[in-house]
Amino acid sequence: MKKVLKFKFVYSIVAFLLLSLLATSCNNDDDNNLPSAAELQSLRDDALSSITQNFQFIAESGVANFTSTKGVSISIDGNCLTLNGNPVTGTVDIEFVEIFDGGTMLATNFTTMGIMPSGDKAMLVSGGEFFINATKNGQQLAITCPISLNIPTSLTDAGGDSEMTLWNGIENDTLGIVWEEQEDATGGNGGVFVEGQGANATYYALLNNFGWTNVDRFYSDPNPKTTILVSAPTGYDNQNSAVYLHYDGLGNGLAQLDTYDDDTDLFSEHYGQVPIGLACHIIFITEDNGQWRYAIKSVTITANAIYSFTLSETVVGSEAQLIAAINTLP
Repeated sequence: MKKVLKFKFVYSIVAFLLLSLLATSCNNDDDNNLPSAAELQSLRDDALSSITQNFQFIAESGVANFTSTKGVSISIDGNCLTLNGNPVTGTVDIEFVEIFDGGTMLATNFTTMGIMPSGDKAMLVSGGEFFINATKNGQQLAITCPISLNIPTSLTDAGGDSEMTLWNGIENDTLGIVWEEQEDATGGNGGVFVEGQGANATYYALLNNFGWTNVDRFYSDPNPKTTILVSAPTGYDNQNSAVYLHYDGLGNGLAQLDTYDDDTDLFSEHYGQVPIGLACHIIFITEDNGQWRYAIKSVTITANAIYSFTLSETVVGSEAQLIAAINTLP
């Protein structure tokens, strides 16, 4: 009888140890399956690299004109380029990026969040986001006269919007970039205006510096505003995932819930700038083995709402599939 009891005791100990080991192994597998911040950023970097355009010209030849993939005309005067304060000669490398749609804004993490006078951030409507830079043999150049962009309004909103102004991009750890309106002492639109009508209308923008620039205005809605919260799947936070807000009918803009509470595990639009009654789509994204994992949820905003995503609601797809899914939203 003692031998039987001893056997049962030993068996129980072994079984307990095996179950503990199995549980630990499963937990480790779950942790290992979660993407890192670096893996998500790698997807964003790849998305940006895939739309980066490159041009070359001879600086002393004067004004160089380029046409982008989307049909934007770019004019740069080589005589205005300097390196350490000295005029530049020889071959100059131009790097150019243009973003017009919400899908590409999401994949690159270059959303349209503008800084309000209060310091809070709110949704912008974009006539195009642009990055332009010039280097010679890898060395950064400066410019002493404006760069000219002619931007077809048909790429965002045919006919254009006379309230658009120029905004400078500021790097942001969470948002990738935020936009600050250029100051205009004359009370004008800070270097951008629209000419023409309908499909032939064009934004004319004069850029004084290299870097990121946006043709924008704040989104306006007369309805009362609210704050919303979003719960992501277990294990996902603002380091390895993100939550975005697509306003239906406004494909040339994309908002992002830019704060995350470690105590509640909730993403937040904490500025209270989301219109109540807004028809929109909330988008959760993360990385999964070199691909995008995402979910899109259609909602009508109610006051102080909390929306949730589960992993079972997500799908895995390529960059092209993600961008198409966002750009086909109403």
